Amino acid sequence: MTDTADYTFPPIGIIRSPFVEKFGIPRQPGLAPAVRAQLELLPPYNDPQALAGLEHCSHLWLQFVFHRPPSDQWRPRVRPPRLGGNRSLGVFATRSPLRPNPIGLSVVKLEGVKQQGGRLWLELSGIDLLDGTPVLDIKPYVPYTDSLPEAENRFADTAPEWVEVVFMPEAEAGCRVLGARTGEDWEALVRQILQQDPRPQYQKPDPTRRYGMTLKDAEVRWFYQPDDSGNHRLIVTEVLPH
Repeated sequence: MTDTADYTFPPIGIIRSPFVEKFGIPRQPGLAPAVRAQLELLPPYNDPQALAGLEHCSHLWLQFVFHRPPSDQWRPRVRPPRLGGNRSLGVFATRSPLRPNPIGLSVVKLEGVKQQGGRLWLELSGIDLLDGTPVLDIKPYVPYTDSLPEAENRFADTAPEWVEVVFMPEAEAGCRVLGARTGEDWEALVRQILQQDPRPQYQKPDPTRRYGMTLKDAEVRWFYQPDDSGNHRLIVTEVLPH
């Protein structure tokens, strides 16, 4: 007989991310390296001594909570976007947030450690986390054990194919305004997010349908256009600063 118990873990920090809504978040970490975020450590974990040696690590594992899952109940079978949203797998064969315990795991790039006015935070890139995500733990990425070239996942054995992204002049102008304001390459940021095709995979690209998402302090709007090869490309019509 195995003893069981309920466990409660306090968050050690909170993610400050440009993703203020779930729509448009990359479906895996590292797919949009231009995405920057901060992990602000909470007391009593905002002690610089806890980060001693972290400067020698290029990447980190974050264990976090899906604090805004699409449902309060887990499901034994889910429909991963990678399979087109029409085929189901067992939840433990996926990274779906609809889990018995809504815990996620992401590997992110560490860009630096900052401290100011009693605040301590990590600068990160390549994240796939919603703004406000509670983080339970940080662990260093160890290449010789964490990178396994012989590992297999036959449902996701290659990176997803990218969709061509085209910016209209108005969208390019909006990116320049935001870039001047924030110092970030907004065109690269928007392109890396949208080239993963954030629309629900069960929806067929419809040239008459308009899509939009809130990204940090901007609204991004686009539609899909058939190309000469019978596929589709994504046309960014506006990037509107708030």
